[in-house]
Formats: sequence, structure tokens, C-alpha cells
Amino acid sequence: SIESSCFPLSFYMTCRAAYLSVFRSSLVNMTSKDQLCSVLQQAGRNPSQKALDKYWPPGTKKLNFDDFCEILKKEKTAEPDQLMRIFKKFDTNCDGYISHDELSRILTSSGEKMSPKEVDEVFSLADVNKDGKLDYAEFCRLLESTVEQCQTAALEKLEADAKLKRQNFGNQLDNSPQSLESQPELPASEIQPRTDRSSSRPSSARSRRSPLSTAITMGSGSTKSGRLAEPKSLQDWHHTLMRGCFYLEEDGTIVSLQYRLIIPETTSIYLTIRPLNLSPIPDKPSPWMCVDTALYVVTGNETKEDSNLVCFTELRDKERFLWRGELSAGSYLLLPFTTGCRLMKRTRKTATKTAQLVNRTQSGELELTKEFKAALSDIFEVIDLDGSGLLSLEEYNFFEQRTSGEKCDEDAWAICKENFDTRKNELTRQGFLELNLMEANDREGDPRDLWLTLEAMGYNRKHAELMFYCEDVKATLQAVHLDSGIKMLNSAVQRSITSKAEARSLKGHENVLVYTYKGESRISSVIANKSNQKVTVHINNEQSKNCVSSRGMSVFAVEVPPRTKMVCQHVMALNEQQEWTYSCVETIIPSL
Repeated sequence: SIESSCFPLSFYMTCRAAYLSVFRSSLVNMTSKDQLCSVLQQAGRNPSQKALDKYWPPGTKKLNFDDFCEILKKEKTAEPDQLMRIFKKFDTNCDGYISHDELSRILTSSGEKMSPKEVDEVFSLADVNKDGKLDYAEFCRLLESTVEQCQTAALEKLEADAKLKRQNFGNQLDNSPQSLESQPELPASEIQPRTDRSSSRPSSARSRRSPLSTAITMGSGSTKSGRLAEPKSLQDWHHTLMRGCFYLEEDGTIVSLQYRLIIPETTSIYLTIRPLNLSPIPDKPSPWMCVDTALYVVTGNETKEDSNLVCFTELRDKERFLWRGELSAGSYLLLPFTTGCRLMKRTRKTATKTAQLVNRTQSGELELTKEFKAALSDIFEVIDLDGSGLLSLEEYNFFEQRTSGEKCDEDAWAICKENFDTRKNELTRQGFLELNLMEANDREGDPRDLWLTLEAMGYNRKHAELMFYCEDVKATLQAVHLDSGIKMLNSAVQRSITSKAEARSLKGHENVLVYTYKGESRISSVIANKSNQKVTVHINNEQSKNCVSSRGMSVFAVEVPPRTKMVCQHVMALNEQQEWTYSCVETIIPSL
């Protein structure tokens, strides 16, 4: 389990607002007593030097955001009435004013003594009427108003950032503050990891140390979500359908097509991805229907690794994963994703190779077997990206790229159209079968190349279908690349996890952080190594129940290079109709 502080949400937001008024992130540590004083003042406190010495005893090198929250809870706000009573004690004339000389005498000779220069600076700010006298009632009112304005401004900035994050991630759930699901997730880059500190830290901070284990229990029936209802007028929106396929390579890498989306102007978007059922039998869906899918929307050039994550299909409704929000005019890349938890490499039986792909008729002519035709028909469904029942040259070339590594040019395509069944200058399903029969004839019935085609297109595959709706404008969606964006996709997956999850440092290793994200149907983790040396993290999932890891193992190790983030694993339920528990222990393996 993860230990956490129990603060009211309003207090926690005040803490964050004050902290982010001084630091760019709440992941940044306070490294001096002056910084602690500044942050406390931003929160409306006026700590004495004695109080600061208590919170920052000798030997203290740094305090974190959690420490600040504990300190702020103890420090009371300076009340205007209390300040007024103090000022009245020094108002010898009882006229509501204190002269510069009186103020200087008080501040330089009693309490925490100030220098004459500091007194002058205070008086220049406090002499609101510029008459050489301090109207302390007006000063108290101004001080109270300034504190409130600073706090309000900081909270408004924080709320604006949260609204922006909700918009970027399409969070259009219940916006009432009581709904935990509607509260914006805090960027992990702004969450201070709980780490071990020296004994000079406050006792309350010393007691909160980062655990080495994470335990999360997920309920059964997690496929039933439906929290994001379809827009009532969705049938009137412009929509585009695209298909694709995930391929599991020999090295375990999963590759798929990328899609380019061009939106002419800002519009509301409803985006879904789901497995594509190719089974002709209604009560017997395709075996890959249980495989999870997701779609990441990024901005950037498909030829470059750097990109910005815009949103991803985080919500789930049965087998569909979806996102709803608003996208600005521009060009986007859509990157399909599956965790691999249910797309594992299978050991092929030797007998599989003996299956017949072609036969010879009584007249000696070659023909495709019924089984081979069925397999090619499935392949046709996958490469028919727009679901039109026809193959364009662009669609056919994705097939060629996958199976032969080459592309069909315009001249070769013209020959195909002359010899095989086409419609609207595109290849029909029958024409696709005829083309493969011709290749079988070219090889005089040798099935080896045909098997290579099936292995490239068929083994360990998983088909997916994208549905893209635009409310006000008609967008352009087209497939652009096959498997060239693996690094870009990995980066998007990492950012989706670190932007939604809390960062925890491993015990005794404050520069090694673990981000654990809980989604609708999966749990994902990222390990960030901020040190200048590589680290090896031992992962143990043996206490998990009813789970499967994308690593295919319950115990393994991850080597993370210096200054690098790496996806550790994705975990899903083996049986979604039963409760499942994710229990993971992470440990640093010492270097030899």
C-alpha cells in the first residue's frame, strides 16, 4: 500500500498554490530557510525567526513539498485583529497612527530586531498615505487584502492549469467538485516523491517514507464503464472509419500503422478504437476481441522522435476505448497501441506448416484452398483501411511493405488493374485472391513464399478499428506509416503515465522514481532514473492475483540508463469477470 497524507482538498490546493508561486514545480526541494519563509508568506503566514529555526534545525539541507504541507498545517494565519491589538499598544497618542521614529524604535530594539534599512523598506510600503505616518488600520486592511489577492491569484493560476490539463486529456466527466473522477490528475512532474531524509527533518516528515511496494485492487466486470456517453447528435457529426493491425515481431516488438489527422479548424472530437471482429458467426467473435487497445494523439513530425502528447483514449466502454474533447486546427499523428498483455508470442506447432495453401485441379491448374482463401479474406479486411470493400494503391502498398518490403509503383498497379477484378480503379476482394493465385502460379505451386506472406500478415496479429467523429468540420484521416513511430509511441505512452500518476522514489534512492498509473482496465508503471549512472530495478509481481504482465513474467529486472525514463510494465486482469490485485515490489539491485 502507499502511505499518503490526509489533508482536506482546499488546504492541499492552498499549499500547492503557495509552493508554485515560488518554485516552478512542487517536485523542487526547498534548499534554504529563506525559501521556506517565502513560501510560508505566500500562504499568508508570518513565521517568526524562532519558528523558522524550529522547522529548519542545524544540519538540514532540504525540505520537500510534503514537509511544507506539514509545517503550514501548524503555522496559524496572522489575523488582522491580532495585528491591530499589537499596533495599538505602541500608539501612544491613540490617534490611529504610528510615526516613523516610533516604528523604528520598536522594530530595532525588541523582538526579532531589524536594521534601520529594513525599517525604512517596511515603512515605505506601509506609509500608504505618504504622509510620514503609518495608518495601521489601513495597513492591516491592505496587508489582509494583499494576502488574499496573492492566494486568489495563485489558486486561479493553479485552476487554469488544471482546466487546461482536463481539456488536453478530454476529461469531460462530471465537473462537480464532489466527483473524484472529475478532479484533475496532478502532473507527476509536480509531485514531490516521498524519500528518506536525515534526522534533522521534522519528525512528521521523517515518518513518511516511500514504500517499496504498491498494491491496487481492481473490481470485477471492469469492461462495463460507459461513463462517457455518446453525444446525442453523434449521427449528424462528420465521421471517418479506419482499420489497422498490430503485428508481433520476432523480438517481441509490436508494430502498427500510424495515421495522419488534419483538422481545418477547432472542433469537438469523439474518438474511439476497438478490436475488429472478423468472425462471420455472431455468437463466436474473433479470438482477439479481448485484446486491449488505445490511441495516442500527438503533434509532431512522423520522421522525428520528438513529439507532444495531446490526448489518449483513456476511458472504456466494453471493448471500446474512447476520448472526447476539443482539438485545435492543425495536423496530428494517431498512434494505435496495445499493452501486449494479451498479444503474446505463440509457439507454432510443426503440423501448421503441412496445411495446404494450394491444390491442383483435375485439369492440372492451381487453385487456392478454402483455408487459404479464408486467411486472405481476413488479410483483405485488415488492409482495406477505410472499410470500402476495395483496395487503393496506398492500401495495397502497406500490404506489400509488410510482406516484401517493397512498394508497387503506378505502372505495376496499372497491370494489376488490367489483369484482376477491379472497381473504381481499385482492387476488389476477388481481385486480391486472383493476384495471390497468380503469385502461386509464378512459383509453380511452391508454398514457401505464400507461407512467408501469411507469417508476415497473420501470426500473432490483432485487428483494430478506429472511428473518428468531428462535430463541425470534415477532417482528413489517412494511414501514413507502418512501424516507423515506435520511439514516438513509447514516448507518448511514458508521458501519459507520468502526467497522470504519482511519483514515488525508491527507498534510499531519491533519484529513481516509480510512476504507477491506474487506468480503466490496466495498471502501468514507468521508472525514471534521474541519476548519472544506470540502475537495475528488480520487479516482483508474485503477490499479484488474477493478473498478466506485458513482460510475460512475474519476476524480472529492468535496466534503466542514466537520465532516462522507461516503461516498466503494463498489467491487466486474466479474467475480467473476477476481482484482480496488482501487487508489485520494486528493489534496486546493487552494482557489482
